[in-house]
Amino acid sequence: MTQLLIRLFIRRPNSPQDSRVRAAYGNLASVVGMVCNILLCLGKFVVGTLFGSIAITADALNNLSDASSNIVSLVGFKLAAKAPDAEHPYGHARFEYLAGLVVSVTILGIGFSLLKESVTKALHPTPVQFGWLTVAVLVVSILVKLWMSGFNRTIGRIIASETLIATAADSRNDVLSTAAVLVAAILCRVTGWDVLDGLMGVGVAVFILISGWGLVMDTLSPLLGESPSEDLVEHIEQTVMGYPGVLGVHDLMVHDYGPGHQFASIHVELPAEQDPLEAHDLIDNIERDFMKHDHLMVTIHYDPIVTSDAAVGVLRSRLTEKLRQLDPALSLHDLRIVPGKTHTNVLFDLVLPAGYAGDKVELLTQMEQFIKAQDPAYNCIIKLEQSYTAAAHK
Repeated sequence: MTQLLIRLFIRRPNSPQDSRVRAAYGNLASVVGMVCNILLCLGKFVVGTLFGSIAITADALNNLSDASSNIVSLVGFKLAAKAPDAEHPYGHARFEYLAGLVVSVTILGIGFSLLKESVTKALHPTPVQFGWLTVAVLVVSILVKLWMSGFNRTIGRIIASETLIATAADSRNDVLSTAAVLVAAILCRVTGWDVLDGLMGVGVAVFILISGWGLVMDTLSPLLGESPSEDLVEHIEQTVMGYPGVLGVHDLMVHDYGPGHQFASIHVELPAEQDPLEAHDLIDNIERDFMKHDHLMVTIHYDPIVTSDAAVGVLRSRLTEKLRQLDPALSLHDLRIVPGKTHTNVLFDLVLPAGYAGDKVELLTQMEQFIKAQDPAYNCIIKLEQSYTAAAHK
């Protein structure tokens, strides 16, 4: 069914990196989800009202919140597909993150409302009527939500959408909550304990609240500026290191302006003895290749590394080993040795991982003592930097 819908409604389905194709995928997922959730909400609401079940009614309102979430997602995908303009030169793709945040807050609101009603029903239980129509509606709901979970997960992976991946997880969670409501209906019928209906409603409400809070945290993270994924960092670094003549990379920064709108900058180390025009041409080629193959705009800073000075190579090796002993997450770059009449300056940048909890003063002291031990004439000048990836470059 999923592949059939894609073939019917998506033009050029094999080009998800295209913003228009991505929007079409998002619109399809949102519309399908909206239709399914509205139908499920209507069926459960009718059954819950006829048989006096707050748990089923609560589950119906959960589907209504899912439908409203689909509407918000639909608007978010449409706004995110807008082309860049003078006020927003990086595009509008972050609307997708904002839509996810609105959806998450809406889920929390529905959860609090259901919790209040369910607690009241648990404290003052009323008889719950049982019918096979109840069972049929809940079983159909479970089957539909199972399909929706797979549907959203498939499309979410195709277009790399965290919003749809979260929607898929929410549908999977709905399967569990609806199954709990079904169990409550059967237990009320078998035991006659009508209080179970209210208690199960409380359980469903709590489940919605926990899910909503998790989604709030997930959607806030990219808006606040989270570190790039380890896979992306590894891909960028290994790709650059694969070009001939590249000695190393550092200072990688990735800026996320929404799905499909990422920009990166990185420092690339090349031999200082290399012809500057050749180095510039190589950097241009790397930047063009990233745009061609990954649709990623990468800006590269050229760092010349002296390879003809043996003393620099020896000291770099010793410093790297020392840092590895102190903390494997530490690294250095831009090492230079500048001789003078009375002393020799040793300059380099020391990179600390984000959130480094160690004693920076003690770290600098140890490094200065280690360098002095190599040669008393060395005067240490260290610049501390923070890594903007999940872990410092190794």
